[in-house]
Amino acid sequence: MHHGVKLTAYPQVMTIALTGTTGNVGRKVLERLAGSHVLIGRSAQKMPGGHDAREASYGDTAAMTAALAGVETLFFVSGRESATRLDEHKSVIAAAAAAGVLRIVYLSFLGAAADSTFTLGRQHFHTEQRIIESGLAHTFLRDSLYQDYLPFMTGADGVIRGPAGDGRISAVAIDDVADVAAEILSAAASGDTGHDGRAYALTGPAALTLDEVAEAIAAASGRPVRYVLETQAEAYASRVKYNAPAFEVEGWVTSYQAIGVGELAALSGDVERIAGHPPISFAEYLGAHPASFAHITG
Repeated sequence: MHHGVKLTAYPQVMTIALTGTTGNVGRKVLERLAGSHVLIGRSAQKMPGGHDAREASYGDTAAMTAALAGVETLFFVSGRESATRLDEHKSVIAAAAAAGVLRIVYLSFLGAAADSTFTLGRQHFHTEQRIIESGLAHTFLRDSLYQDYLPFMTGADGVIRGPAGDGRISAVAIDDVADVAAEILSAAASGDTGHDGRAYALTGPAALTLDEVAEAIAAASGRPVRYVLETQAEAYASRVKYNAPAFEVEGWVTSYQAIGVGELAALSGDVERIAGHPPISFAEYLGAHPASFAHITG
């Protein structure tokens, strides 16, 4: 909803707009794009400089419609986890259609489905469906879980806990996702419509068990790291201490369960096909990012 704040009239220039540029993915995509672009977020002061920063929140359809004036291609990073995230996504899509946006490049999730074990994957599915229903041209980037996130699944005690069994995960580096997104956005800006109507699975080069993830972190850090299998009940109980909202805890636990049932094991060559280089391995990621495991004391 809009709360009566005066809307800014933005120039009608055909261009790329990016959301999420205060976060890791959006920031890295922006760094890879030549030129100046429209950035949309809650606070212009927090967005990277040198661009046309426009303020609008997901869920505020009127402000988002105004912010998208003159935009041809929207890079749509999914909203922060919240109880109303799907409604916020639908608001962005409605705003894009109302503003005359031609295409949406949406950052989705690997295997997004109405019945995804990972509860947040269901939101991605329904967002994709709404984009399709809007009639806008679209490209879906269905990322596996991020390699960047895996070290933070490890506690300071060097233990990864969760109900993932011996399932595998084809985790991908954010840098590789950003390379793909920038390539697709640059192509769209040059008039290339070859990515319209496509969905790409963005994965790393291998699908690892959490035992193998632990071994890789141990090798990189020189500290003991292990994976401990939890039951569903144990997983919910061990996360009570975080005092997080129920939907967030459910997302944490079901991400492990999705690994356990094989929903995050798929491997794809789409990173190499689009970015022009193979995706980096988890071991390579750890070698390049020692800060990611600095919290582990073992």
